[in-house]
Amino acid sequence: MIKRIFLTVVAIGVTTAALAQDTAIGLDGARHLLGRTGFAASSDEIRAFAKLSRNEAADKLIKAAVASNAAITPPPAWVNDKPISPAKLQAMSREERQMEQRRNAEHALELREWWFREMLTTPSPLAEKMTLFWHNHFATSQQKVRFTPLLYRQNVMLRQQALGNFGSLLRQVARDPAMLIYLDGANSRKEQPNENFAREVMELFTLGEGNYTERDIKEAARAFTGLSIDRETGAFMFRRGIHDYGNKTVFGKTGNFDGDQIIDALLAKPEAAQFVTRKLWKEFISSTPDELEITKLAAGFRDSGYNIAKLMRSVLSSEAFYAPEHRAALIKSPVEFVLGTMKTFEIETANLRPFVIASALLGQNLFATPNVKGWPGGEAWINSATLLGRKQLIDRLFKNEDRMDVAMRSVDAMAEMNGDVAAPGREARLRRQMERQMGGIRWNLDKWANGFVETGRGNTGATGMPALTRVVLPMAPLVAVADTESPADVVRQLVNDPAYQLK
Repeated sequence: MIKRIFLTVVAIGVTTAALAQDTAIGLDGARHLLGRTGFAASSDEIRAFAKLSRNEAADKLIKAAVASNAAITPPPAWVNDKPISPAKLQAMSREERQMEQRRNAEHALELREWWFREMLTTPSPLAEKMTLFWHNHFATSQQKVRFTPLLYRQNVMLRQQALGNFGSLLRQVARDPAMLIYLDGANSRKEQPNENFAREVMELFTLGEGNYTERDIKEAARAFTGLSIDRETGAFMFRRGIHDYGNKTVFGKTGNFDGDQIIDALLAKPEAAQFVTRKLWKEFISSTPDELEITKLAAGFRDSGYNIAKLMRSVLSSEAFYAPEHRAALIKSPVEFVLGTMKTFEIETANLRPFVIASALLGQNLFATPNVKGWPGGEAWINSATLLGRKQLIDRLFKNEDRMDVAMRSVDAMAEMNGDVAAPGREARLRRQMERQMGGIRWNLDKWANGFVETGRGNTGATGMPALTRVVLPMAPLVAVADTESPADVVRQLVNDPAYQLK
């Protein structure tokens, strides 16, 4: 009798889950999905996705992301430049070296502007969200890499592999010139193996702490020797003469392993699939992992041969993703906050530099992660300084008041634009540059808000939440909206609501 009851309960649960997969996700479900997988959702996009089931919506997003494996924004003119040879650099005068440093710093800003433009205009925001995720997972920094074209090429590679095979992505990362410089692998040789990449590929890229030994790291480091860079072109090259061809013992097995075989050994461990799945869970579902659900998703990920697209389809169509407690439960990163504001309110400008600088001042400076662990994310995005900075950026854009000087004055210090060295003087210069350039942006809130209502986009949805509120916020306002006849005033209240910080 008990067994029959148990089986009936299980059958009901399975049937309920199956029905949920086939039921239209609705307006609020569409807003949640598009807010998590992109930077903003228009009312038209919300209405279109609202008609789809979970599986259909996930399939549509994944298909578009897989197809968008190359940027549509033309790259800066210098991306194919060759590096300056060490001999030529050594022969430069002090003034010439300083000029080269300034030129590279300008290139770094241009690269950030290029990626911002791509994130704003891409046909697949999910493709850019995944590229941004891997950019943080496989952290590198302009401060150490220095030669900016290598960071562009790394970004291209991450986008190409973003929803492909994780094993292939990992092998590409092991050979990536920017990574080889950042983790000191380019000069790793059999006489003196550098352990940095071997350590991070286990701790930060695949397994997590506690799933390897110090001997595993030392032996794996020998396997990665010889992976290097052509100094004339900046391209990857394998230097046979400095590779260690001796036997190594890793994870209890001995053999003449090379780097690819070490990666195979990492992927063979179930912890690898669980580690990556857990990070994606925290990025797209909740900051609190559900280990039982993660184990199930990771098993499917591993069985698929580490197919990232299949894992993301499972994530985006899961019960957990749509669970009420997981909606509006994550904090927007600075990039999501800045770009989301621009996309939502259709702020168009040919000059993205002030927004790039704003993101950096708020704690997320693209191509300059703070350390090998990347940005911690989550609640770390918000502190007294950055929260004030977010508020004052909103004030500057939505109140048409020249208050940007107040906005960032409270930030004690920021990472230098090309690294993580606190530089208050540089912060002040960047803030002034942002203020001047932000002042040249022409955007009319009244026109946008009135247009939203007049075109019929302001109709109340089936759940009772006004469409304007749904476009701006991921949930109902936490502070009651005061009565007003001005749509622009409603918008000003919504963007100052605490819920505007959430996704």
